[in-house]
Amino acid sequence: MKTLIKIFPVLLLIVLANVSFAENKSDDIGIVEKLGSYIPLDVTFNNEEGNKVVLRDLVKRPTLIAFVYYKCPGICSPILTELANVTAKVDLIPGEDYNIVTISMDDREKPADASDKKRTILGFTQKEFPLDAWNFLTGDSMNIKKVTDAAGFYYKRTGNNFIHSGGFVFVTKEGKICRYIYPDISSKGGFNILPFDFKMAMLETLQGKQTKTMAKLVKYCFSYDPIGRTYVFNITRVFGAGIIILLTLFVVFILIKPKKEKIVKR
Repeated sequence: MKTLIKIFPVLLLIVLANVSFAENKSDDIGIVEKLGSYIPLDVTFNNEEGNKVVLRDLVKRPTLIAFVYYKCPGICSPILTELANVTAKVDLIPGEDYNIVTISMDDREKPADASDKKRTILGFTQKEFPLDAWNFLTGDSMNIKKVTDAAGFYYKRTGNNFIHSGGFVFVTKEGKICRYIYPDISSKGGFNILPFDFKMAMLETLQGKQTKTMAKLVKYCFSYDPIGRTYVFNITRVFGAGIIILLTLFVVFILIKPKKEKIVKR
């Protein structure tokens, strides 16, 4: 038992290294929550009309930021469509209580692409949505990277497409990151955002309250398959985490059991 206890740290390091290696093989694709950090608001983009805009002028109130690309053949359109749907299910007024900013991660996309996507997505809103309350932006690679890195959104270009995760970042008017929301996968293969989650995220952001996302476990256990355009179970991550938990419980059991036997003998 003493030998096992001595080699436990080594076993733990091996498991952690394997999990880390599996994570790094994806070139850090995914979302790392950076609650309390700030996104740069002095960066310049082009809006859907082709005008230069400073991000600070669009984040005047609690704001949801969505990182997508407009010609995405995968999850971008479905999650934006669901976002448009959920705005009609909450008693918050866009343009007064909150704003939405969509930023393309593809520096090759132009305002015309943003304009087409905005027209399509706003067509799914079921109540009046002010045009200036939801902006669709494009920009150069440097400014895009400044914001995505600050938000913890990491992706990889593969040919004309990108491998990336789906999620929304909620920031205060000062650019402080308060919440992340990850659309759930529905039984029909689409995506779902709970109105309650959306509203609470906005209200907490208004207060500047930082709330960790409990639902992120779903995104940790599942990875997006860009070929099948669906989420697949990531056995490496779950197996590694499970081994760590089991080893920890086993060592705790070994350490506690002798103490109990000594008490019985007395």
